[in-house]
Amino acid sequence: MQFDWTTLGNKAPTALVKARMLAHHAVQWVTKAACANLAVQPDDGHAALVWDGARGALFSQPLPAGGADVRIGLRLAGLAILIVRGSIVLDTYELAGRRDSMVGVWLDSALRALGLKAASEVELPYTIPSHPVARGSAYSFNGESEAFDELAAWYGAAADLLEELSVEHAGRQAGAPFCWPHHFDLALRINLDAAGSENARSIGIGLSPGDHYYPQPYVYVTPWPHLNATGLPELPLPGRWHTQGFVGAVVTAEEILALEDRRAGVLAFVRAACDGGRARLGA
Repeated sequence: MQFDWTTLGNKAPTALVKARMLAHHAVQWVTKAACANLAVQPDDGHAALVWDGARGALFSQPLPAGGADVRIGLRLAGLAILIVRGSIVLDTYELAGRRDSMVGVWLDSALRALGLKAASEVELPYTIPSHPVARGSAYSFNGESEAFDELAAWYGAAADLLEELSVEHAGRQAGAPFCWPHHFDLALRINLDAAGSENARSIGIGLSPGDHYYPQPYVYVTPWPHLNATGLPELPLPGRWHTQGFVGAVVTAEEILALEDRRAGVLAFVRAACDGGRARLGA
């Protein structure tokens, strides 16, 4: 079912920072469970997460639990870790008021009971922005329920957008849209060259829930290799080129909310940015 983009905007995009940072920290538990139990892939695909719109959650890929695949997820609304087998929720652990030490004990115990390896000792090969929870504080988000709901809505919109684009580029995209836990973005990669070719060209399309560049969600299109920052092709408004730290076309959540037809406007922006990027890459 297509996501209803008119439901976006119940909470101002710039008011999602606290919820986003807390969820970004919490989702690392899902990644640790995946890294403890899945074979390492060269592109870190074993750590990539999948958006489940029905549950409003980001899930690991299936973990081999005694012949029955199990997924670990983070539900954004209310912030809770889920353990799911097929369509059955085996367990739910609400994070409010809990510390990471408590989360680790619960998750490790649940994983071991399923015949899986514990997650708490996993060292992830990257860092994320610092948060008090990582230093022993409890998960606390009083008054943030609307922000978590709105954050989930933006992931739902992104999944809808990327699903349509993956159909348009069938055969060229690198797998399904994935959430990459390092940057917390939900993204799709369109391959412009044969897989494995040297200096392979591609275009990344995704939604970041916000970062140090923009304190709100934004949709981006990033050609690879990075384009020269001069003489970039024109984009349909309100899209523009971002050139600090990375070169990519962006449109922010506030700008998306101002569009008369949000979904159509974002699709037009993404398609134009892809066409311009592909032309500049000579693909």
